[in-house]
Amino acid sequence: MDTMTENDYLIAWGLYAFAALGCLLVWMRMTRWMWRWLREPLRLLMAVLLFSPTIIDPVKEKVAPAIAITALDLAFKVGNNAWRAISDLFMYGMIAFGIYLVFVAIRFPIERASKARKERAAAAKAALKADEPEDDQPFGGAGDDRYGRPPVPSNPQRLRVEPRL
Repeated sequence: MDTMTENDYLIAWGLYAFAALGCLLVWMRMTRWMWRWLREPLRLLMAVLLFSPTIIDPVKEKVAPAIAITALDLAFKVGNNAWRAISDLFMYGMIAFGIYLVFVAIRFPIERASKARKERAAAAKAALKADEPEDDQPFGGAGDDRYGRPPVPSNPQRLRVEPRL
């Protein structure tokens, strides 16, 4: 006698998906300090472990989380679905890592070009800054002496401004 209705089955999957998402978020927080090329595959592996389903009843087309079925079958010897669950985990893992490798193969040259472009921009900015005259006197003009006085003109009559009455 099967007491689990379709509604109960969907509620159980919903609760599992919510809990698995929480576990994945905790795992992402735990791995955020790692080097990127180690962090991303570990996160992908955890997502595959948490979200891979396996068939438990082929007649009724019922599925369950593969990691849970593997753990229950190996720990309590309650069924014979462990090898099927392990093969499903392996299959989903190979598919996920294959897609990840394609993603990395596309992303790697784009990041290299972006890094080279940023380095060229920084070099151009440094060259432009090196060409600019240095302003040693923040409070004086370009020709002021060390006390901030303007230079004495060679012909004082020329630069003299007299007030008009």
